[in-house]
Amino acid sequence: MNDSPPNLVKTMLPTRITLVALALTILPLASIHGATAPLFSSAIAGPTTMKWMPAATTALETELVSRHGESQRARIHRGLQQVADYWRAGDGERAVFEDFVVENFASDPATLDTTFERFEFLLEKMYGHANEIRLAMRRQTDLDLGPILPMDRISAGYSVADHYREDFFANKLAFTVLLNFPITTLEQRLAEGETWSRRQWAEARLALRYARRLPTEVQQAVSQASAEADQYIADYNIYMHHLVDENGKRLFPPGLRLLSHWNLRDEIKADYSDAKEGLAKQRVIQRVMERIVEQSIPQVVIDNPHVDWDPVSNKVVPAAVTDTAEPVPLDLQVVDLPEPDTRYRVWLNNFHAEQRVDRYSPAAPTHIARVFNDGREVPESEVEAMFSQILSSPLLGRVAQVVAERLGRPLEPFDIWYAGFRPRSAYTEEALNAVTRQRYPTPEAYQADIPRMLEALGFPADRAREIAAQITVDPARGSGHAWPLGMHGAQSHLRTRVGPEGMDYKGYNIAVHEMGHNVEQVISLEEVDHYLLRGVPNTAFTEALAFVFQDRDLELLGLAEPDKESRALMLLDSFWGGAEITAVALVDMRAWRWMYNNPAATPAELKDAVLQIARDVWNESFGPVMGIRDVTLLAIYSHLISNELYIPNYAIGQMIAAQIEGHITAADALGVEFERMCRTGDVTPDMWMKVATGDPVGPQALLQATEQALEELAAF
Repeated sequence: MNDSPPNLVKTMLPTRITLVALALTILPLASIHGATAPLFSSAIAGPTTMKWMPAATTALETELVSRHGESQRARIHRGLQQVADYWRAGDGERAVFEDFVVENFASDPATLDTTFERFEFLLEKMYGHANEIRLAMRRQTDLDLGPILPMDRISAGYSVADHYREDFFANKLAFTVLLNFPITTLEQRLAEGETWSRRQWAEARLALRYARRLPTEVQQAVSQASAEADQYIADYNIYMHHLVDENGKRLFPPGLRLLSHWNLRDEIKADYSDAKEGLAKQRVIQRVMERIVEQSIPQVVIDNPHVDWDPVSNKVVPAAVTDTAEPVPLDLQVVDLPEPDTRYRVWLNNFHAEQRVDRYSPAAPTHIARVFNDGREVPESEVEAMFSQILSSPLLGRVAQVVAERLGRPLEPFDIWYAGFRPRSAYTEEALNAVTRQRYPTPEAYQADIPRMLEALGFPADRAREIAAQITVDPARGSGHAWPLGMHGAQSHLRTRVGPEGMDYKGYNIAVHEMGHNVEQVISLEEVDHYLLRGVPNTAFTEALAFVFQDRDLELLGLAEPDKESRALMLLDSFWGGAEITAVALVDMRAWRWMYNNPAATPAELKDAVLQIARDVWNESFGPVMGIRDVTLLAIYSHLISNELYIPNYAIGQMIAAQIEGHITAADALGVEFERMCRTGDVTPDMWMKVATGDPVGPQALLQATEQALEELAAF
């Protein structure tokens, strides 16, 4: 690189770093450089600003303007304010502050270019390798690799990257960013972002990394609470063969162990194809779910094959049959004591961990604000308005009527998971299990088939092989997930359950969904022009892209080629499923509002509040169209506990999926269009969607497609 200009670097104290040697900083945005650029003060919470700070910043502004010219005044003023906002007593006295500012303010574009490139390079190395370490630390708890030891739970809660940001403040790298480059607001990104270059967007993303200063212990507290919640959910299984009625009848086969809520919900969906006992099974599962959210479920039945349980009477007795090789624990006490509100205690632990973040995030002073404004970059009010359009639409009642007609009976609460629109309803669960278990007896077998599946989805053969080579399939302990790669050349991990007999259909269906995530993760890192723009605008987009894959799971098995009527039914399925998850998302959002309004709540109080919120949302949405009130099923989702405020991503994802699906169908080139969209990277949601489909994010595509599908079905 070229030597630094004389006005940039002077002799420094041994403990400080020159701008030329920086690894991690950014370039300023051209659109907000001039004298008229708005100044942004992040106003970090922490110790009171040092008494000497106002005089120091005033004197430094005068000095730096005299050196670099009046044209630099706006940048100088902004930079000084940003550094002052984040500077704490432990960062140094006035002399240290002044030396740092004089030594590190940069006005030379060439040096800034070089610095940006070095930042991007080193950030990838740091966070990429940290991602690999995180994978290793969580290996035993995330993967089905035998018993979990106490040490495994501890390691799962550790993240080496938790202290990175604070390290950068301690060694002054973060302050160099704050001194030289503006932190943009959401309002700026929404108003100006479409005029920015790709480089400017990458710079904006890097600057935002330092818009919050968290102590390491606070970040680790969040990680620990999250790990505890993940483990609680991963172990929440119900042994279905041990569910009995008052006569001791068993509806479910031996060995069937279902994870709440995913597998329980999917069993309800599968039971629509069981004409003999499906309805009875669904009613039993509904009662199990209600017991879970009410916390009236006996503690002893959770993940325990050694007791029989009647969910209706709530009676528990020693198991009369054996369907496991596990010995009965010597200390097993068969009592019907309920789970002691553990579900809501774990939820509150996550809330209290996020509360610790609040005081260090004045620009987004609640977890709600951080998730919607910083994470999704869509204001909460706009999200709720879009959700209301769906749940208040007359289409909900019209589709509910179609569901009832197809079932030939009045709707029951669990019919929010009706699966009869989809082609899979033509196949029994046993038939689908037979196909997937034969084809995928091991994770390796599924991995070997990924290139073929990607080709079947429309990816060119060479690209299918290249993408598949960066996906590793692992046996999941929980329901499954996709873990992204953190740097070029790394692996994206697909986790799904694979039983001793092979991958059942539920596991396969989840695997196809997660494969959509994996493919997006690979493309949106390897094919995006800046590492700092890797990924998509928010997780709702990756969910939407994953739905595109999941909707074609049977086609990938060679079992269904949808005709016009089938496609119309699939659109109704998307709307019905979208309405269900939208209602759950509202429960999630309202529950977090309630916690912020009641921060000292007990687990029992949170439970009562969540149950009432679930009833209220139900009564506003599905209650009127079903004629059933005060149902609590909307509170069953495990994401409420372990992935706080994540559920709205699914609901937004359904809307985005309708937009993407409509565009891909019209283009008749899934693989090519999927890859083109993923290359857009991490810009604002509306900007991404305009590049992908020509329109901003919204529910209109889903509503219009549903209206058209109803009209088409009426013609058959």
